Amino acid sequence: MAWNKYLTILLIMLAIGPCVAEEELVTTAHNKDDSVIPYVLNYKNLSPRYVVILFPGGNGAMNPHMQDGELVYKFKGNFVIRTRKHLVDNDFATVATNSSQVPERIQAILDDIKQRFPAAKIYLMGTSNGTFDTMHLADYLSERIAGEIHTSSLASIASFNAKQYKNRHLIVHNKNDECRATPFTAAESSHLTYGNDFIAMAGGQAQGDPCEPFAYHGFHGIEKETIDAIKTWIKKGG
Repeated sequence: MAWNKYLTILLIMLAIGPCVAEEELVTTAHNKDDSVIPYVLNYKNLSPRYVVILFPGGNGAMNPHMQDGELVYKFKGNFVIRTRKHLVDNDFATVATNSSQVPERIQAILDDIKQRFPAAKIYLMGTSNGTFDTMHLADYLSERIAGEIHTSSLASIASFNAKQYKNRHLIVHNKNDECRATPFTAAESSHLTYGNDFIAMAGGQAQGDPCEPFAYHGFHGIEKETIDAIKTWIKKGG
């Protein structure tokens, strides 16, 4: 199905009104140069209290992207992408888009979200390689969104002082994470050194490469517990 036709159908679905079941909308934001920024919106109603923008790990810069006029959507097994089903409810909506450290790009998405959900508080959640971008954008987003969540963070999180920013930050890591690029000790050090909010998960199941999403690194087997803990933290912010 052609991209424009698919988008038109989904826009009509969104315009009908509040939905009981979860809906998925494939849509776009537009940068100042009118370039198209694709994203996937999951929601249950049109008045969520929170919208969480998701930055995937791996080669997240290519998820999703436009190719030959159609949306190419990869890395569905990635932690933040596959756990949307646990995030989305009457209070929470999610936006899955490319991981990026470009302020203009994230701003275009923020503008689009605020038009749709003007009363919602916006959070950014990244995982693994995606935390490189969440950390990079922290200064720009300090007064633009309610907060950020850094999960399975890269080792550089050890020197990340979230307390210098005006919004909220949370670091989430599995004690059993065996990926060399994302050591648990770095996340713990960030908490101990700077007092950053921190949730240490434990357990789950290890499958395949320790840096892949279905290992401890991706909270495999404890997805719902991890997301529930994150949602509880978000709600504590009001």
